[in-house]
This record gives sequence, C-alpha cells and structure tokens, in this order.
Amino acid sequence: MSEPFSVPVTVRGYETDVQGHLNQSVYLNYAEHARWSLLRAAGITQSGLIGSGVGPVALETTIRYKRELLAGDEVEVTCAFDFGEGKVFRIEQIVRKADGTVAAEITAVGGLMDLKARKLVADPREYFRKLAADPGLFGL
Repeated sequence: MSEPFSVPVTVRGYETDVQGHLNQSVYLNYAEHARWSLLRAAGITQSGLIGSGVGPVALETTIRYKRELLAGDEVEVTCAFDFGEGKVFRIEQIVRKADGTVAAEITAVGGLMDLKARKLVADPREYFRKLAADPGLFGL
C-alpha cells in the first residue's frame, strides 16, 4: 500500500494558546489545508466543483489529540479518502511530528452536495472520478 497524501506544515507562534500548545481549532485548519491540497494535486479546483454543480460538505469531524505541538514544530498532515457505498465518505488524517510521533488523528465524514437540489449526491465517487486528473489520489 502506498503512503497517504501529505503536506508539510510549520506550527506558527500565533496559532498557539496561552500554554504554548497549538490551539485546538487550528488542527481543523491543518486538516482542511491537507484536504484541499489533495484535491488540487488530483486536479480538482473549487471552481471545477462548483461548475459541476456540487460542493463538499462536512458532516462530522473527530479529533483525537495525542501529543502537544509547539511553535516551530514541523509536521506532516496526511489525508486519505475512504469511499464506502452510498452518499458519504470518510477522510482519515494524521498530524505527525518530524520525529514520527503522532500528535493528532482526525476523522471526518463528508459528502458532495448537489448545489441546486441542496441534497447529497448519490455516489460521490463518480464525481471525483470524473473531475480528477489523478483519481488514484482518492484510491479510485
């Protein structure tokens, strides 16, 4: 099995809380950055999604904090899509420090919404296959 898609991020001082830890809400920003980076790497743009009449929606996100992150820490944020049957998909992400220590695990459930009908599309895999120049990045 190949390594999941990942992006490097450096923790910035202004992202930390009073204890010097990465603020809990910033983990969501890092996860979102990795997701959009994967989409771009696969050849999917925001305008391409909207032009196809769909938009991604977040339905649930869980963050499991494992180790603290401090200003200046270098991390990799992974992103792997897991399509089952039906309207939703899972996104598994790991925030890993340079020494290999897992700082956080993020699991999200999402879907693609038909922007006119305002309902989830029946098979998001088909949209990703059609829109992506490299659907393999999604495991398709």
